[in-house]
Amino acid sequence: MREVVIYPGEDGCWVVECPSLPGCVSQGRSKEEAITNIREAIEGWMETARAHGQPIPEETFELQVIAV
Repeated sequence: MREVVIYPGEDGCWVVECPSLPGCVSQGRSKEEAITNIREAIEGWMETARAHGQPIPEETFELQVIAV
């Protein structure tokens, strides 16, 4: 299981990132589409890492929300 962060992008789409997998980012026109897309991106990221013999980082993400 991977933690993701989802937030509204500047173009009206939703951006979603998986912080424990560097560069694993996606987006969608709705939150649901963005989540579907990041699931595919995470699977692809891991598949590519395995194919190249690279380690897959453990999930270590910790969320803290700070209101400013």
